[in-house]
Amino acid sequence: MAIEVSAFGEFKGKRVDQFRLTSETGVAVDIISYGCVVRNWRVPVAGSLRSVVLGFDEFDAYPEHSPHFGSLAGRVANRIKGSSFDLNGKHYDLPPNAGALHLHGGNEGLGRQVWDGEVDGGTNAVRFTHFSPDGASGYPGNVNFAATYRLTGNKLRLELEATTDRATPISLVQHQYFNLGTGNDVLDHHIQVNSSAYTELGEDLCPTGAILPSAGMQYDLRGGRVMRDQAGNPVAYDIGLALDTGRSHAEPIAVVKGPDGALTLKLWTDRPGVQVYNGVWTDIPVPGLNGKRYGKHSGLCLEDQNFADAVHNPHFPSVIHSPERPYSHWCEFEIA
Repeated sequence: MAIEVSAFGEFKGKRVDQFRLTSETGVAVDIISYGCVVRNWRVPVAGSLRSVVLGFDEFDAYPEHSPHFGSLAGRVANRIKGSSFDLNGKHYDLPPNAGALHLHGGNEGLGRQVWDGEVDGGTNAVRFTHFSPDGASGYPGNVNFAATYRLTGNKLRLELEATTDRATPISLVQHQYFNLGTGNDVLDHHIQVNSSAYTELGEDLCPTGAILPSAGMQYDLRGGRVMRDQAGNPVAYDIGLALDTGRSHAEPIAVVKGPDGALTLKLWTDRPGVQVYNGVWTDIPVPGLNGKRYGKHSGLCLEDQNFADAVHNPHFPSVIHSPERPYSHWCEFEIA
């Protein structure tokens, strides 16, 4: 299928392009070069196309109002306590952007940069690249990032790579907000995740360092559940789950079923964890795709990633990469 490329906007003097991937099953995915944002994702349902992600029709809403809708967040995903870290005897300060915390690479992170996009028509893919110089948002090292999105049938695969000239933390995340139904919230989506533990959070929403069993808690999603309690009230999720070790990467780590039964989402990843977030803080003052309003619980994020604040928890999987240890990461979504 041909990949359509069009101008979508401009950011800080740079043109923002949109790449539309379509597949033989009729799926259409629009990705823009600003933040590698998956702006829209449409899946055939009963003879028409249904949008399954949150996004905006116009570019200008992204820099002003987007809570990382569809973006690629980094250099380091999730929260860093104290907006600083020490590495190889040096102290690094990062710009705080969530109270005293540094979140998703800061306000000038990868999700807020214009990347270069190159079409690979032979594999129905777009490869984005971005050079992040030493000192960008306070991080050490010159880093070359690459992100390849490939659409095959109902599957969208993302392959991430990064090389650096010195040791530096790198931990990227895709930040899609999904809504598989037609309603205004995702509370009646049925979610199942293959995880029996979670990273305990302190009052600042940063991990304490403890990895605790989730059995009997709302974080135990192994058997699957909707995101309401027995009384029908919303259950809030903004938690890092530790995926079961020894699992097969051929098996999905999460399965989400839409409330009307028309669509099911499956996620595969090589990461050790996934942040489950159901739009607890979402309140967008401008219209979204097709004029839709996005309020609390309007989207569900499954952010496959390394554990949050790993720079302060040496027993977590390491996020420090170097010339000898380049970064690589893949995930794959199927919505059908």
